[in-house]
Amino acid sequence: MSETPGPDDEEAGGSPPCFLHEIGPDGAPVDAQQASDVARWRKAERSRLIALRCALPPEDRALHTAAIVRKLDEMIPAGSNEIVSVYWPIRGEPDLRSWMREACLRGLRVALPVAIELGRPMTFREWRPDSAMARGLWKIPHPAAGPDVVPTTVLAPLVGFDSKCYRLGYGGGFFDRTLAAMRGNPVVMGLGYPQLRIPTIFPQRHDIPMDWIVIGNESPLRRAPQSPRSNRAHR
Repeated sequence: MSETPGPDDEEAGGSPPCFLHEIGPDGAPVDAQQASDVARWRKAERSRLIALRCALPPEDRALHTAAIVRKLDEMIPAGSNEIVSVYWPIRGEPDLRSWMREACLRGLRVALPVAIELGRPMTFREWRPDSAMARGLWKIPHPAAGPDVVPTTVLAPLVGFDSKCYRLGYGGGFFDRTLAAMRGNPVVMGLGYPQLRIPTIFPQRHDIPMDWIVIGNESPLRRAPQSPRSNRAHR
Protein backbone atom coordinates (compact mmCIF):
# COMPACT_ATOMS: atom_id res chain seq x y z
CA MET A 1 0.00 0.00 0.00
CA SER A 2 1.14 3.52 -0.70
CA GLU A 3 2.61 5.68 2.04
CA THR A 4 1.69 8.83 0.11
CA PRO A 5 1.15 11.80 2.45
CA GLY A 6 -2.50 12.17 3.20
CA PRO A 7 -4.93 14.95 4.07
CA ASP A 8 -4.06 14.89 7.76
CA ASP A 9 -0.53 16.14 7.24
CA GLU A 10 -1.31 19.85 7.23
CA GLU A 11 -4.92 19.79 8.39
CA ALA A 12 -5.65 21.03 4.87
CA GLY A 13 -9.24 21.78 3.97
CA GLY A 14 -10.42 21.05 7.48
CA SER A 15 -13.35 23.44 7.46
CA PRO A 16 -16.72 21.87 8.35
CA PRO A 17 -19.60 21.67 5.87
CA CYS A 18 -21.35 24.68 7.41
CA PHE A 19 -21.11 27.17 10.26
CA LEU A 20 -22.90 25.01 12.82
CA HIS A 21 -19.50 24.32 14.42
CA GLU A 22 -19.73 27.87 15.81
CA ILE A 23 -23.15 27.40 17.43
CA GLY A 24 -24.07 25.14 20.34
CA PRO A 25 -27.34 23.18 20.67
CA ASP A 26 -28.91 26.10 22.57
CA GLY A 27 -27.90 28.65 19.93
CA ALA A 28 -25.02 30.02 21.96
CA PRO A 29 -21.51 30.20 20.48
CA VAL A 30 -19.26 27.22 21.06
CA ASP A 31 -16.31 27.92 23.34
CA ALA A 32 -13.46 28.78 20.99
CA GLN A 33 -10.76 27.51 23.33
CA GLN A 34 -12.50 24.17 23.70
CA ALA A 35 -12.81 23.82 19.93
CA SER A 36 -9.14 24.66 19.55
CA ASP A 37 -8.19 22.11 22.22
CA VAL A 38 -10.22 19.40 20.46
CA ALA A 39 -8.57 20.22 17.12
CA ARG A 40 -5.07 19.95 18.64
CA TRP A 41 -5.97 16.69 20.40
CA ARG A 42 -7.38 15.21 17.20
CA LYS A 43 -4.26 16.08 15.23
CA ALA A 44 -2.04 14.32 17.78
CA GLU A 45 -4.39 11.34 17.99
CA ARG A 46 -4.46 10.99 14.20
CA SER A 47 -0.67 10.80 14.09
CA ARG A 48 -0.64 8.17 16.84
CA LEU A 49 -3.37 6.03 15.27
CA ILE A 50 -1.99 6.19 11.73
CA ALA A 51 1.41 5.08 13.05
CA LEU A 52 -0.29 2.27 14.99
CA ARG A 53 -2.25 1.17 11.91
CA CYS A 54 0.82 1.15 9.66
CA ALA A 55 2.78 -0.80 12.29
CA LEU A 56 0.24 -3.64 12.45
CA PRO A 57 1.77 -6.82 10.99
CA PRO A 58 0.62 -7.33 7.38
CA GLU A 59 -0.80 -10.74 8.28
CA ASP A 60 -2.96 -9.16 11.02
CA ARG A 61 -4.27 -6.52 8.61
CA ALA A 62 -5.01 -9.25 6.06
CA LEU A 63 -6.98 -11.32 8.60
CA HIS A 64 -9.05 -8.33 9.69
CA THR A 65 -9.65 -7.32 6.07
CA ALA A 66 -10.86 -10.85 5.24
CA ALA A 67 -13.33 -10.60 8.14
CA ILE A 68 -14.51 -7.19 6.91
CA VAL A 69 -15.08 -8.63 3.44
CA ARG A 70 -17.21 -11.47 4.83
CA LYS A 71 -19.36 -8.98 6.72
CA LEU A 72 -19.76 -6.71 3.71
CA ASP A 73 -21.00 -9.68 1.67
CA GLU A 74 -23.63 -10.30 4.35
CA MET A 75 -24.63 -6.66 4.82
CA ILE A 76 -24.72 -5.34 1.24
CA PRO A 77 -27.15 -7.11 -1.10
CA ALA A 78 -26.18 -7.60 -4.71
CA GLY A 79 -28.49 -5.89 -7.15
CA SER A 80 -28.52 -3.52 -10.07
CA ASN A 81 -29.82 -0.62 -7.98
CA GLU A 82 -27.03 -0.86 -5.40
CA ILE A 83 -24.05 1.50 -5.84
CA VAL A 84 -21.29 1.06 -3.29
CA SER A 85 -18.61 3.71 -2.94
CA VAL A 86 -15.36 2.12 -1.76
CA TYR A 87 -11.94 3.85 -1.52
CA TRP A 88 -8.41 3.35 -2.80
CA PRO A 89 -6.31 2.16 0.18
CA ILE A 90 -3.42 4.20 1.58
CA ARG A 91 -1.40 4.09 4.80
CA GLY A 92 -2.38 0.65 6.06
CA GLU A 93 -6.14 0.94 5.41
CA PRO A 94 -8.09 -2.29 4.75
CA ASP A 95 -7.46 -3.13 1.10
CA LEU A 96 -10.77 -3.91 -0.63
CA ARG A 97 -9.52 -3.87 -4.22
CA SER A 98 -10.03 -7.63 -4.66
CA TRP A 99 -13.49 -7.33 -3.12
CA MET A 100 -14.30 -4.50 -5.56
CA ARG A 101 -13.61 -6.80 -8.50
CA GLU A 102 -15.63 -9.64 -6.98
CA ALA A 103 -18.49 -7.28 -6.13
CA CYS A 104 -18.72 -6.23 -9.78
CA LEU A 105 -19.00 -9.90 -10.76
CA ARG A 106 -21.80 -10.34 -8.19
CA GLY A 107 -23.83 -7.56 -9.79
CA LEU A 108 -22.97 -4.65 -7.51
CA ARG A 109 -22.09 -1.30 -9.01
CA VAL A 110 -18.88 0.02 -7.45
CA ALA A 111 -17.83 3.65 -7.27
CA LEU A 112 -14.79 5.54 -6.04
CA PRO A 113 -14.72 9.03 -4.53
CA VAL A 114 -13.18 11.82 -6.58
CA ALA A 115 -11.38 14.53 -4.61
CA ILE A 116 -9.74 17.10 -6.84
CA GLU A 117 -10.15 20.34 -4.90
CA LEU A 118 -9.66 21.31 -1.26
CA GLY A 119 -12.66 22.63 0.64
CA ARG A 120 -15.28 21.06 -1.63
CA PRO A 121 -17.37 17.87 -1.34
CA MET A 122 -16.17 14.81 -3.17
CA THR A 123 -18.05 13.38 -6.12
CA PHE A 124 -18.33 9.70 -7.08
CA ARG A 125 -17.65 7.89 -10.35
CA GLU A 126 -18.47 4.31 -11.21
CA TRP A 127 -15.46 1.99 -11.23
CA ARG A 128 -14.95 -1.24 -13.17
CA PRO A 129 -11.93 -3.54 -13.25
CA ASP A 130 -10.97 -2.16 -16.67
CA SER A 131 -11.50 1.53 -15.80
CA ALA A 132 -8.81 3.97 -16.85
CA MET A 133 -7.56 5.74 -13.73
CA ALA A 134 -6.41 9.28 -12.96
CA ARG A 135 -4.95 10.74 -9.78
CA GLY A 136 -6.60 13.39 -7.65
CA LEU A 137 -5.53 15.08 -4.43
CA TRP A 138 -2.64 13.31 -2.68
CA LYS A 139 -2.23 11.24 -5.88
CA ILE A 140 -5.07 8.91 -4.88
CA PRO A 141 -6.46 7.08 -7.97
CA HIS A 142 -10.02 7.52 -9.21
CA PRO A 143 -11.82 6.69 -12.47
CA ALA A 144 -10.57 9.07 -15.15
CA ALA A 145 -13.92 9.52 -16.88
CA GLY A 146 -17.61 8.82 -16.59
CA PRO A 147 -20.70 10.51 -15.15
CA ASP A 148 -21.13 11.19 -11.47
CA VAL A 149 -23.19 8.61 -9.56
CA VAL A 150 -24.96 8.76 -6.20
CA PRO A 151 -23.99 5.83 -3.94
CA THR A 152 -26.57 3.94 -1.94
CA THR A 153 -23.78 2.76 0.43
CA VAL A 154 -20.61 4.66 1.32
CA LEU A 155 -17.60 2.84 2.81
CA ALA A 156 -15.28 5.18 4.71
CA PRO A 157 -11.82 4.20 6.04
CA LEU A 158 -11.24 4.82 9.74
CA VAL A 159 -8.28 6.50 11.38
CA GLY A 160 -10.10 6.01 14.69
CA PHE A 161 -13.62 5.44 15.99
CA ASP A 162 -15.63 5.40 19.19
CA SER A 163 -18.51 3.30 20.51
CA LYS A 164 -21.11 5.86 19.31
CA CYS A 165 -20.03 5.26 15.70
CA TYR A 166 -18.23 8.55 15.28
CA ARG A 167 -15.31 8.37 12.88
CA LEU A 168 -11.97 10.10 13.27
CA GLY A 169 -10.75 10.82 9.74
CA TYR A 170 -7.75 12.53 8.25
CA GLY A 171 -8.78 16.06 9.20
CA GLY A 172 -9.61 17.36 5.73
CA GLY A 173 -13.36 17.29 6.38
CA PHE A 174 -14.02 15.55 3.05
CA PHE A 175 -16.37 12.79 4.22
CA ASP A 176 -18.38 14.99 6.59
CA ARG A 177 -18.66 17.72 3.96
CA THR A 178 -19.64 15.19 1.30
CA LEU A 179 -22.25 13.43 3.45
CA ALA A 180 -23.77 16.78 4.41
CA ALA A 181 -24.20 17.69 0.75
CA MET A 182 -25.32 14.31 -0.65
CA ARG A 183 -28.73 13.68 -2.12
CA GLY A 184 -30.60 10.71 -0.76
CA ASN A 185 -29.75 8.91 2.43
CA PRO A 186 -26.96 6.37 1.79
CA VAL A 187 -25.94 3.81 4.38
CA VAL A 188 -22.52 4.86 5.69
CA MET A 189 -20.07 2.27 7.03
CA GLY A 190 -16.74 3.03 8.64
CA LEU A 191 -14.14 0.28 8.07
CA GLY A 192 -11.05 -0.35 10.17
CA TYR A 193 -9.28 -2.45 12.76
CA PRO A 194 -10.26 -3.10 16.40
CA GLN A 195 -6.99 -1.49 17.57
CA LEU A 196 -8.24 1.91 16.37
CA ARG A 197 -11.04 2.17 18.94
CA ILE A 198 -10.76 5.17 21.30
CA PRO A 199 -13.09 6.23 24.15
CA THR A 200 -14.42 9.24 22.21
CA ILE A 201 -13.50 11.46 19.29
CA PHE A 202 -15.05 14.42 21.17
CA PRO A 203 -17.66 14.88 18.40
CA GLN A 204 -18.42 18.41 17.27
CA ARG A 205 -21.60 19.69 15.64
CA HIS A 206 -20.23 19.10 12.13
CA ASP A 207 -19.25 15.46 12.81
CA ILE A 208 -21.59 12.91 11.24
CA PRO A 209 -21.82 9.43 12.82
CA MET A 210 -21.56 6.30 10.73
CA ASP A 211 -24.54 3.96 10.46
CA TRP A 212 -22.16 1.05 11.05
CA ILE A 213 -18.58 0.54 12.14
CA VAL A 214 -17.19 -2.71 10.69
CA ILE A 215 -14.00 -3.63 12.52
CA GLY A 216 -12.26 -6.78 11.44
CA ASN A 217 -13.05 -9.88 13.47
CA GLU A 218 -15.19 -8.06 16.07
CA SER A 219 -18.95 -7.59 15.84
CA PRO A 220 -20.01 -4.51 13.87
CA LEU A 221 -21.18 -1.49 15.83
CA ARG A 222 -24.49 0.11 14.88
CA ARG A 223 -25.41 3.75 15.38
CA ALA A 224 -27.91 4.27 18.18
CA PRO A 225 -31.37 5.53 17.08
CA GLN A 226 -30.92 8.63 19.24
CA SER A 227 -27.89 9.70 17.21
CA PRO A 228 -29.49 10.89 13.96
CA ARG A 229 -27.40 12.24 11.10
CA SER A 230 -29.46 15.44 11.23
CA ASN A 231 -26.42 17.44 10.08
CA ARG A 232 -27.18 16.34 6.50
CA ALA A 233 -30.02 18.81 6.26
CA HIS A 234 -27.59 21.71 6.76
CA ARG A 235 -25.66 22.69 3.66
